[in-house]
Parts: sequence; structure tokens; C-alpha cells
Amino acid sequence: MRRNRIALLFGLLFVLLVGVCLAAPLWANHVAHTGPTEQHLSEQITVGGERVNVVGLDGIPIGPTWRGEFFLGADLNGRDVMVRLLYGGRNSLLIGVTAALITTLVSVALGLAAGYFRGRVDLVIRMLLDIVWSFPVIILGVALGVTLAMGGVRIGPIAISGDSLLIPILIIAVVSIPYVARPVRGQVLTLREREFVEAARALAVGPLRIMFSELLPNLASTLLVFFTLLTANAVLLEAALSFLGAGVRPPNSSWGTMIEEGTDRIVTAPHLTIVPGAMLLLTVLSLNVFGDGVRDALDPRANVRLEH
Repeated sequence: MRRNRIALLFGLLFVLLVGVCLAAPLWANHVAHTGPTEQHLSEQITVGGERVNVVGLDGIPIGPTWRGEFFLGADLNGRDVMVRLLYGGRNSLLIGVTAALITTLVSVALGLAAGYFRGRVDLVIRMLLDIVWSFPVIILGVALGVTLAMGGVRIGPIAISGDSLLIPILIIAVVSIPYVARPVRGQVLTLREREFVEAARALAVGPLRIMFSELLPNLASTLLVFFTLLTANAVLLEAALSFLGAGVRPPNSSWGTMIEEGTDRIVTAPHLTIVPGAMLLLTVLSLNVFGDGVRDALDPRANVRLEH
């Protein structure tokens, strides 16, 4: 891995992006002196020795000032774009990493069960995966997002409000499961016929112990690669759902919601769309390049791909 300097460089870039987003409260409290939801429609600031409106009378917000307050300008509601960008990045990354983690855990459980037990267990799991697989990801995500956002989710005593970040996390996790569970099942079908599994059966080792002590360690490298690529796809899918109004709900922000809000002023205030779009591009690109480097380092002969 150390020989692949490009992958390491992009991995470092992703770490820097995460660190910058985690520092959002420090920037908001000590530099910008405003929060992500505070509006400054009627306020004025001093730029170049002149007093200017944060949002002009024509509705055009101020552009980048390249200083503490409104470093990247303001949006249509007079909110600091830099502050919202950092807090939105926290939400986008949180959703991406958490959804990828849930997808990986569920996919491993389903793939192990289907590949090891085969028969009826495999048939039922494959049918469920095929049902989810048959829907286009964006259409299924939008349908679930709109439905759950309207009434929230209630499972027994647990209630999740429609504007909770758990809603897009669960949606992205569910629609991504077939893309990992199916390759895991295929590898388990191959591994279960190997000599070390036969030896474990000869020693009367139970199925659960074989799956988690014999098969799972042999899937570790594949799962690590999948998790990296899943995170990139989850961040990108969250942005798409939020852009379509089925992801992160106001007053929360994400890079997708910021891009959607800036499309109305793409000509007069292009920074509202360009800045979050650039952050999204750098995040997804860094994860994909680093994931390819991890794949090549763990198994140069592997051909692991995760495509929607």
C-alpha cells in the first residue's frame, strides 16, 4: 500500500475533509460567530471598508468575503455558506459511514446464511435480494424517503421523526444491501467447499462457529474494500436524495440540500452550488481512489467492483 502514493494521497485528502468537517463548531463559534441555521437577511457587514447587505434588495446574497464572517458568502436566507458547508459535511459523512456500516453488517449476515446453508434459506434470501435489486436505486430511495418523511417511523416503543437523519441512513442502507450481499454469498459458496471448512465439520464444529470463525476471516479483505466503496456511494446517494427532497430534511443541511437550494441562483450566485458540489466531488473521488488502492494492496488479482 505504501508504494501506491496516489491512493495514500487521496486517503490523506479524505482524512483532511473529515477533520475540517469535525471542526465545524470551532469555525462557527470562534471565526464566523454564527450558526448553520441563523439568518442574517436584514444585516450588513463591512467589506473593503464599505457596508454591504448580506442579502441585497434584489435577493442576491453576498459572495465570498475571504475572511472570518461569510468566508464563502451567504445563501438566499442570509446564512453563512461556510458554516453550513461544514455542518452539512458532518451530516453527509455521518450518513455515508453509518449507512455503509449497516449495509455491511446486514449483507454479511445474509450472505453467510445464504451461502453456507443453501437450499431453502438461500432461495428465500435470494428472492428478497432480487426484489430490492429489481428497483432502480434512486427511484426506490425517493419513494421510501418521501413516504417515511411524511409520517416518520414507529417500531414498537421506538419512534423516529420524519426529519431525523436516521431516515436517510436506513433508506441508503436498505437499498445498498443486494450490492454487497450477493458477492458475499458467491464467495461463501466457494469457501464452504474448501478443506479447512470440511475439517471443521469433521470435528463436529457447529454452523455458526464455522461461519464466523472460519468463513468470515476469509472475507475480511473483500469487506474492507466494499466498505470503502460503499461509503463513497452512500455519500453520493444521500446527496442525490437530498437534492430531490427525499433525503436530509430542513433545518438540517447536507451537501445535497445545499446544491438543491443553490440551483435557483446558479447564474447570479454560482458559489451556492459550486462549493458544496466541489466538496462532494473531492470526498467521493478520494474514497474511490483510496478504495481502489486498498483493493490492489490486499489482492492484486482481485476484481472487486461496486457499481449501481
